[in-house]
Amino acid sequence: MELQDLRIAVVGTGAVGASVAADLVRAGLDVRLIDQWPAHVEAMRADGLTVDTLGDVQVTEVRAHHLCEVAELREPVDLVLTSVKTYDTRWVAELMRPLMRPDSVFVGLQNGMTIDQVAATLGADRTIGCAMGIAANLREPGLVRRQVATADTWFSIGTLSGERTARLDDVAGVLAHAAQIEVTDDIRSAKWMKLIANIPEMLPSALLGIPLLEAAMMPGVRPVMDAMSREAYALAIDLGITMRPSLGITAAEVPDGDQYSLDLLDRVLSHFSQPDTRVAVLQDWEKGRRGELDAFSGYIVDKRAEVGGRASVNEAVLRLAERVERGELVPAPENAALLIATLDAA
Repeated sequence: MELQDLRIAVVGTGAVGASVAADLVRAGLDVRLIDQWPAHVEAMRADGLTVDTLGDVQVTEVRAHHLCEVAELREPVDLVLTSVKTYDTRWVAELMRPLMRPDSVFVGLQNGMTIDQVAATLGADRTIGCAMGIAANLREPGLVRRQVATADTWFSIGTLSGERTARLDDVAGVLAHAAQIEVTDDIRSAKWMKLIANIPEMLPSALLGIPLLEAAMMPGVRPVMDAMSREAYALAIDLGITMRPSLGITAAEVPDGDQYSLDLLDRVLSHFSQPDTRVAVLQDWEKGRRGELDAFSGYIVDKRAEVGGRASVNEAVLRLAERVERGELVPAPENAALLIATLDAA
């Protein structure tokens, strides 16, 4: 099947989903955008989808649908791409199931290890994972500020079995309009590389309420980030995860040891961050939404407990984030002392 003949649904058109969807529409592909933020859908319908990529502004006419309108769609889709929050993955997979053909696939353009949730819901053969190197934000309806150009955006995709399938090739061809594509035979390890990169950036900078680069340079914060990285790396090794090149780091540059976990964060800071880049959890908190704690340090804490032992610094940072979720703590630079004190848990 030619790429132009594929029917594609992008579910969750926040910063990442909308960035990708706009690229696909401009490439002439058959794409429908589905989102649960009513104002965003109405803005896209009225004025198009505006994506500002480092000053290059493009407005794209799109077919945007409210989430409640999915039941009104009748034509089946070949590819479902989703960028919803990790905690919404399972029900979104169920939502889209009636529109999927027997050979349709569900692709998670997400952080975290959502491949297991999708496989449990739709089956491993309909699951394609993606590890991403991209940064963007959506602070007002219909307007995305993308902070990494398409030429510098990086996606690693693969099936759970590692098999190179026709549908995987379809996904690679489609997403090549939005990123540089690597097809991997070990998507679990590829996603773990991104998870290790996410762990030190996500909750610490969110707790401080400031852009990522500013947080990483705050005195005393980087040692906390590094301790979290090392805990995630140690867990990955215990789980049998293979350390792979990621985010543009080559095989020759992958060290034998947990220094790689620090190198991954350095790569995020140097290649995928702008001075105003704010992590996803902070963006959610600023919108009054629940953060994806379960996808980051929450995942590390739970998995470490399953394997045996504790990820003490991740656990202590997670507890601070849970206080924000309960309204007991407000993201602010003044939380640096609390963050630095988590090292005492190690």
